[in-house]
Amino acid sequence: MDHSGTKNMTEGKPLPLIISFTLPLMVGNIFQQMYTVVDTMVVGKTLQVGALAALGAADWLNWLVLGVVSGLAQGFGILMAQQFGAKHYDALKQTIGCSVLLSAISAAVLILLGQAAIIPILTLLKTPPEILPDSVLYLRIMFAGIPAVLFYNLLAALLRSLGDGKTPLYAMIVASITNIALDLLFVPVFHWGIAGAAIATVIAQGVSGFYCLVRLRRIDILAMDRSCFRLEGRLAARLVMLGLPMAAQNAIIAVGGMIIQGVVNSFGVVFIAGYTAANKMYGLLEMAAISFGYAMVTYVGQNLGAGKPDRIRQGVKTASIVSVAVSALICTAMLLLGRLILSGFISGTPEVAEQALGIAYAYLTIMSLCLPVLYILHVVRSAIQGLGNTVIPMVSGVAEFIMRTGGVLLLPGFIGHSGVFWAEVLAWLGADLILVPGYFLLMRRLRNGKNDR
Repeated sequence: MDHSGTKNMTEGKPLPLIISFTLPLMVGNIFQQMYTVVDTMVVGKTLQVGALAALGAADWLNWLVLGVVSGLAQGFGILMAQQFGAKHYDALKQTIGCSVLLSAISAAVLILLGQAAIIPILTLLKTPPEILPDSVLYLRIMFAGIPAVLFYNLLAALLRSLGDGKTPLYAMIVASITNIALDLLFVPVFHWGIAGAAIATVIAQGVSGFYCLVRLRRIDILAMDRSCFRLEGRLAARLVMLGLPMAAQNAIIAVGGMIIQGVVNSFGVVFIAGYTAANKMYGLLEMAAISFGYAMVTYVGQNLGAGKPDRIRQGVKTASIVSVAVSALICTAMLLLGRLILSGFISGTPEVAEQALGIAYAYLTIMSLCLPVLYILHVVRSAIQGLGNTVIPMVSGVAEFIMRTGGVLLLPGFIGHSGVFWAEVLAWLGADLILVPGYFLLMRRLRNGKNDR
């Protein structure tokens, strides 16, 4: 059988396995964040502060839909990792086929709901009238591209479940180059404005999905025929029970983010621009954490399928230590270079640009100093998901929502605009307070032979 590119994480020392799996994902995330950053830089520098604010005003609603998409794909990938670890290849192919059909249905529903929600939600969030048309246009195009986003996310989740972290990396490199080239063509040359940035992103996602598909067709244990593509009731229900809580978790987090955006919008266009610039750096701060998370879902899922709980415990401990060390390095880099990087997002009159830059750097500093809290969140949450439990992560999303919205509604009254920034850190902390005890509870149940899979 052709297993080339896959990785069996049920044997060998956990640290080298986790690192070798995480590094390609981390590089892939760097490229993914690169084209997000370039999007923002091209818009901010070419179209100036108003367009940057429009992009920011659309961010959380866009993230809501993308979060649902990625949550569903990650949930489906949990079962795939368990079946691959158990060497149940026929069952794996049935799971893949059912996941494809469920994803197609989800894409259609999300397009309809997303397009209908754009104007009501942006209006509810009190988006300033001068940036509302650009925000609406950007979201119309992004939501039309949902099938491309879901296509890539599902195939990348499948590849990661097989231990292949390299193909999603190469897909992201190709997508990044495509997106940057199209950004520079569509916005400054064709003068398509914010629509050009959105079109470039959708095309890049489609290209990355096709790259993953080409790789998957070369793995003969995944050779599938038409009989694999059917909605078998019990399997579909199991996949929905894995994917829906993860999608709901992301949706809950996004709703909290939209409430924050509503508060941010009330502070005016310059504050929105500074907040948006820092938020685009969030992806750089989080990229290694996301990579460790993907590694833990695969590592824990495969070892659960192979019946090796001691390896799970050892791997989670190792990943936690390494991820905190990495977060310290990223924090140092951001404190030293953050202001310089942020200046690349912002243009306008010197006074306005300096004001927006000060807001952005203050937010970036607070997030950077608290990064270990975020990195523990990703490792532990992903380990729980790999154990097949997506309810505890969903509850942690509720905790994030409560802490984020409570913080943003209360703290500005006591400490001013910086209360918006600290609300994000409180959200991370609230999630950890649910996830860490939840993980130890699940491991105790697993040790006692009571794991629910």
